Amino acid sequence: MRNERSRVDVRAFDELQVGERFPLPSRTVTDAHFAAFQAISGDNHPIHYDIEYCRSQGHSGMLAHGLQVLCYSAAGAGLFADVVGRAMVAFIDQSSRFLKPVHPGDTLYPTLQIAELKRQRTTGVVVLESVIENQRGERVLEGRQRYLVRLEGDS
Repeated sequence: MRNERSRVDVRAFDELQVGERFPLPSRTVTDAHFAAFQAISGDNHPIHYDIEYCRSQGHSGMLAHGLQVLCYSAAGAGLFADVVGRAMVAFIDQSSRFLKPVHPGDTLYPTLQIAELKRQRTTGVVVLESVIENQRGERVLEGRQRYLVRLEGDS
């Protein structure tokens, strides 16, 4: 079956393959993103919005909140969610390690890759490795996301 929104073929769990990659759109992080995340999260630590405070702590600029960086790895921003289509049941969990700071002006390049496929009786768990690199090719985040999907695709 074809997903008309993204024009990709929807596939059943058993048609997915370990190693399959799903690049997500790159994004250049701006001051506006910092302000929006501060507003929605309520995180008012000056490391995220006060440039002088950041410099006094030895940083070259403001630091993105880890959860803000994590948002760029949302599977729905790329083709993975379209490939599994309506078979998607739930986003089970995720884990992340924040490896390098992200500053306004950095461009982030997220990718998801199938690391494991765990078949169950009527569902399966797709484990995606998430990686985000900056414009210098430095890994700023790595982690895992797990999704529960029905074994059968869209019907």
